[in-house]
Amino acid sequence: MPENTPISSTSSNHRIEHFVADIEQTPLQATDSLNEQAAPLSLWAEAWKNLRRQPLFIISALLILLTLTVAFFPGLFTQTVPTQCDLINSNAGPDGGHPLGFTLQGCDVYARLIHGTQASLAVGVFSTLGVLIIGGTIGAIAGYYGGWLDAVLARLADIFFALPLILGAIVINSLPAVREHRSVWTVVATLVVLGWPQIARITRGAVIEVRNADFVVAAKSLGVSRVKALITHVIPNSLSPVIVIATVSLGVFIVAEATLSFLGIGLPGTVMSWGNDIAAAQTSLRNNPSTLLWPAVALSITVLSFIMLGDAVRDALDPKARKR
Repeated sequence: MPENTPISSTSSNHRIEHFVADIEQTPLQATDSLNEQAAPLSLWAEAWKNLRRQPLFIISALLILLTLTVAFFPGLFTQTVPTQCDLINSNAGPDGGHPLGFTLQGCDVYARLIHGTQASLAVGVFSTLGVLIIGGTIGAIAGYYGGWLDAVLARLADIFFALPLILGAIVINSLPAVREHRSVWTVVATLVVLGWPQIARITRGAVIEVRNADFVVAAKSLGVSRVKALITHVIPNSLSPVIVIATVSLGVFIVAEATLSFLGIGLPGTVMSWGNDIAAAQTSLRNNPSTLLWPAVALSITVLSFIMLGDAVRDALDPKARKR
């Protein structure tokens, strides 16, 4: 047979018919359509789009919003003066206008629970802001400039990182100069001094990952100074892991304040907080355990809300951690 002779793959006695569906009968056209006019979403816009679809984020955000509302506007939830106590009501149960009963000193548990939100939340928020400013600045400088500056700052962070948060806070708050002037700000300062290394490490790693990116090199080649490139390009693109850790740390600082107040070296007894209420409820634990239960429940729900929010934000900002 010659090489150029065509070979038919079909028989003359058998005819194969093919059916092709009309394009209107298939959804492929709608599925494969692409809106070329729409602008691409940024990292934060894409993260917000994913967050709105997560029940974990919605639940935690609503709980945190409720906690913030209670802290800023306690008068909306109770009209009872929390410092107005009467020993006649000592360890009394729920009564009209007093749904959670009374403490050993005859104080309204519900009123103290509502007004104690402010101090506990203030310690967590201001401590988180402090560690973000100090730890974020040190971590960004160390990761961006590197060299001997990175080595010095990294070793400094290791020294503070070796100190356990609660143990170090107990030692600092037990000093006479601190113990005699206890307030919200002394607790915040203690937690900031001991809590910034974690944020510094996370920020340093994120900055190292971004500092040699193409858009940073392009900005420098166009004449942007190193400091301006750090502020306008590197730091904004390194915030994702920092925000996640800061969200979780806020809950940790609230627990730390409650622990210190429980041990008697946190907030002074004149300041209403969940930790002070839990500490005061020890004496009436057998006779009236509800005085300890309610502030403990409020503390647990608040901390859990911030941890849940941190998990949701992590899943939205980190594509590798998203649940499929």
